[in-house]
Amino acid sequence: MTAESKRVDPDAASASDAEVIRLSLSTPERFEALFYRHAPHIQRYAVRRLGADAADDIVAETFLLAFRQRASYDPAREDARPWLYGIATNLIGRHHRQEARLYRALARTGADAVTAPFTDQSDDRVTAGAASRRLAAALAGLSAAYRDTLLLVAWGDLSYEEAADALGVPTGTVRSRINRARAALRRKLGDLAPTRTGEI
Repeated sequence: MTAESKRVDPDAASASDAEVIRLSLSTPERFEALFYRHAPHIQRYAVRRLGADAADDIVAETFLLAFRQRASYDPAREDARPWLYGIATNLIGRHHRQEARLYRALARTGADAVTAPFTDQSDDRVTAGAASRRLAAALAGLSAAYRDTLLLVAWGDLSYEEAADALGVPTGTVRSRINRARAALRRKLGDLAPTRTGEI
């Protein structure tokens, strides 16, 4: 569907996520506003986690499950991003082996599934490619819980509180996992280790 052909209900377009979900209970087509708001971000997150081939399925399944579970959504949560990222992360967890293979392939080739189709082959990418390979190998070595937590914050752009909401764990657990994941990355990457979570 092209941008010109999108016809999102103006009431739903200006409403909070919680309000869109509430409106969709009586008028299901209003849920599409939530899709148009958040699907591109979930898509990018899924591509980085599993590659382009599996990402479309993850996005479709995420929004299908969200639609089916919308009646149980907590309306006190204005922003549905943590909820949607939580669903996507759970679905990605079912593809753990595929994700680890993607990171090992990136470690070997340096071809990032998100940026490769959009970048040219200039010489200044060589150093960045080597760093990406080392980072991918280090990410592949993290436990699923640490990797999920770290990537929700780094690639999903969620706060610690939102990541905790997405994962259904206390905020302190998120902080602990992030600290331990960063320490593991520092041990494996040495001079390339990120100083901030957002640098991953």
